[in-house]
Amino acid sequence: VLSKVYAKQNLDKTSLGGLIDLIGSFKLVSDQKSSSEQLELDLEQNVKKLQQADVLGRVYEYFLGEFALLEGKKGGQFYTPEPIVKLLVEMLEPYNGRVFDPCCGSGGMFVQSEAFVANHQGRSENLSIYGQESNETTYRLCKMNLAIRGIDSSNIKWNNEGSFLNDAHPDLKADFIMANPPFNDSDWGGELLRTDGRWKYGVPPV
Repeated sequence: VLSKVYAKQNLDKTSLGGLIDLIGSFKLVSDQKSSSEQLELDLEQNVKKLQQADVLGRVYEYFLGEFALLEGKKGGQFYTPEPIVKLLVEMLEPYNGRVFDPCCGSGGMFVQSEAFVANHQGRSENLSIYGQESNETTYRLCKMNLAIRGIDSSNIKWNNEGSFLNDAHPDLKADFIMANPPFNDSDWGGELLRTDGRWKYGVPPV
């Protein structure tokens, strides 16, 4: 999903090498006491911490948040603040089943759902995710976000029409639907969907 420029030979090798060296110099785990006795006592605890750390994923999430802040209102198109995502997930408790986000942005709902399962001693393989995104750049951010964390993104789809006008998962029976759609969006195509089968509980205004 990265831009093809990263695979070209004319990419500035000095800059790329410097970036790799910089990342390689980071300490991604906390320093431990030097005594072997203390290390042995802490071994089991440290292993658990490392399993839950997901350091690269958290770094990626941090930068997404920083970019969103810089973008102001536009940042809401690809990043929902973590407290909002966490609240939605904690309320819906997706222990297992199919999780769907029809405007998935950079994939925060999926990341938090997997974290919820892990924090409650569940099995992440019992959770499957489905999503759709209309912005291609944001779709790429989502695919990378999930790839870093080892989350299957094969059911994340992109098309520029969006999930209202072109539903990529028309036959999906989801167990959990989580979304933070754009606010005050008047041009969502409501006049084209007056007879849509999804309005089971009432037709929204255009």
